[in-house]
Amino acid sequence: MNGQMMQQPLLISSLLVHAERHHGEQEVVTRRVEGDIHRETYRELAARARRMAKALAALGVRHSDRVATLAWNTYRHMELYYAVSGSGAVLHTLNPRLHPDQVVYIADHAEDQVLFFDLTFLPLVQAVAARCKTVKHWVLMSDRAHMPTGDAAAKIPGLLCFEELIEGQDDRYTWPSFDENHASSLCYTSGTTGNPKGVLYSHRSTVLHTFAISMPDALSVSANDSILPVVPMFHVNAWGLPYAACMNGAKLVFPGAGLDGKNLYELFETEKVTVSAGVPTVWQGLLAYVEANGLKFSTMRRTVIGGSACPPAMLRKFGDEYDVRVLHAWGMTEMSPVGTVAAFKPRHLGLSKEEQYGVMSKQGRAVYGVDLKIVGENGEELPWGTETSGDVLVKGPWIVSQYFKGEGGDPLVDGWFPTGDVARMDADGYMQITDRSKDVIKSGGEWIGSIDLENIAMAHPAVAMAACIAAKHPKWDERPLLVVMKKPGAAVTREEIIGFFEGKIAKWWTPDDVVFVDAIPLGATGKMQKNKLRELFKDHVLPTA
Repeated sequence: MNGQMMQQPLLISSLLVHAERHHGEQEVVTRRVEGDIHRETYRELAARARRMAKALAALGVRHSDRVATLAWNTYRHMELYYAVSGSGAVLHTLNPRLHPDQVVYIADHAEDQVLFFDLTFLPLVQAVAARCKTVKHWVLMSDRAHMPTGDAAAKIPGLLCFEELIEGQDDRYTWPSFDENHASSLCYTSGTTGNPKGVLYSHRSTVLHTFAISMPDALSVSANDSILPVVPMFHVNAWGLPYAACMNGAKLVFPGAGLDGKNLYELFETEKVTVSAGVPTVWQGLLAYVEANGLKFSTMRRTVIGGSACPPAMLRKFGDEYDVRVLHAWGMTEMSPVGTVAAFKPRHLGLSKEEQYGVMSKQGRAVYGVDLKIVGENGEELPWGTETSGDVLVKGPWIVSQYFKGEGGDPLVDGWFPTGDVARMDADGYMQITDRSKDVIKSGGEWIGSIDLENIAMAHPAVAMAACIAAKHPKWDERPLLVVMKKPGAAVTREEIIGFFEGKIAKWWTPDDVVFVDAIPLGATGKMQKNKLRELFKDHVLPTA
């Protein structure tokens, strides 16, 4: 016997409809790329999103077509979050920090039909526009006054203006209803081998994820909050905060391209920000600015830190000196992304402050909707409360079942997704990451593919073999260290090897240092044994450190 409840599909557009109807006066504030502060209400944002949905249809965008963005956190990007997905198309947020070759590959693989971009990324778009095979329309996210002219505009055929597209439509538009399992958005994640792979979210998975992160023991989002997401909207949908803000009626504050400590602090204070979110390197810059100027936070009381482990010293500085609670979280692109949050259980409230920091330094416990287990080498689940580490596997309604277009084959192991992380679980179910099984480097919360760097290095005429491993860095957490075995009789310097990477990758991917060895250890199958290299160079001090 079935229940007798209404069948209402879980659609992203419903979040904006709710925000407009019940929190229409709430503000969305942006420091625009143009430099000024822009304000609009949810009511105005919803109307502009409907107008943009009509503009997309006029451009020929149809159900399931991919619409890409190269953009900062702004109200225009927020409008696209809802206009694209809400109309039945698929929002594809491109990472503008990637090398142009990767941008072209990903845009072509996604078969993007329209690409929206911020003024900051005009040079990047000029460099790739002629190479992208499927993009029919390029839209600058600005008004007519900031549109390029002459040769600058000629490099982008048929360049359109965002504000003119909106002005050309009215807001008489009804969000369509369709299957909640329909694709809503697309993000690409770097792997250890080959090209980046796409993760295709659904409306259902996104709305369920939004419910989960809004809960008190997760990110605890409320209508009383003023949220400033520093985590980019091109990085796993800003960890879901643009959706959670609408669901709960929270104020949103977008920093645009201004991610420096001074700009962030000014926005925190003027807009009475209560909660923020980002990777540790962002907070290092903010804390340095606040400390240097003898400042305090008047309203901010919690910040979500993920992307890479939060240093214990940062936890303590936020808590002891600034009365800001750090919510340590863990997840990945394939998980939409939130999987765990280090929220306290009742028994932790009576612990000493130092003991509480010990709990907060862990990646936390699973939020409802994520089933998580740690398995040993034999595939059996490891018991909680031991010091034994194992591979982290997850499953749930917002976790990937396969990659876009089936790239890489079936990623699941008996229905579970292997995250590539190695961790242990304490007796209370709090996970602590101890290592990663993937040979990628996580620098400032962004992944760097080690094999890509190795392939470039081994193209150098003096290099016989190269391995890239992660070396510890005080600011960026990890940076690439290149281990090189030279060809017999060859002469090459560290500087020559590093210079060889110029123009072949994004600049921030460039290895920080090169060490030369007589031999690189190989396993029985001929694979490089990076675990031995990591042990050998665990105390290596990078020049940039």
